[in-house]
Amino acid sequence: MTLHILVTGGSRGIGAAIVDELSDDNVLVHATSSADGDLSDPAVPSQIWEAAMEQMGGRIDILINNAGVFEPNPIESSDIEWLDGWERTMAINLTASAQLCRLAVLHWLERGQEGRIINVASRAGHRGDSPLHWHYAASKGGMLAMTKTIARGYASKQIYAFAICPGFTMTGMADDYLASRGGDKLLADIPLGRVAMPEEVATMVRFCALEAPPSMTGAVLDVNGASYVR
Repeated sequence: MTLHILVTGGSRGIGAAIVDELSDDNVLVHATSSADGDLSDPAVPSQIWEAAMEQMGGRIDILINNAGVFEPNPIESSDIEWLDGWERTMAINLTASAQLCRLAVLHWLERGQEGRIINVASRAGHRGDSPLHWHYAASKGGMLAMTKTIARGYASKQIYAFAICPGFTMTGMADDYLASRGGDKLLADIPLGRVAMPEEVATMVRFCALEAPPSMTGAVLDVNGASYVR
């Protein structure tokens, strides 16, 4: 049977690598981009879900939540600017992912079928991030807690959930951040000596989507060059 997979943020960086990684498998992928709508709009996740359902004949088997933003939010900003930055990141990184997870779980429960969720979180969800990125770390920490809760709540229904936690990854976002923080100094904190490549993260996502045994549900897998070990 051809598996039907919805990938958010699939047009560049890690998302594009995920789509490429899945291209050789017996799957049908619906990948979203910013052209599909602003995920800070609470109406957009359900629109994305319905569009994917229509394209894939009314069945989605695997949800990969990859879309996200990594934007600075200085505490010196005005109260309203700081709160706007916090809420935008939470809406895109956490709330939109939660909405899609909810729609996926309801879909699978209604059909009585197996389903898998893979949430692309971040090392920041464990160890925090820079003073400019409280909101980013909090959003990814929330994503981890959500993943574990789904795994615990629905394993008996053959609904499985996994999270991948990259450290710095060679995407446009990471390039800008490395440059802004003094790249060599930041790389010195990574024992591997380099940031992860998008293809490395995509390999882990594919494994969780297609190969990981059910007993792995709830697992959080790190891809950070030993810059944070648990």
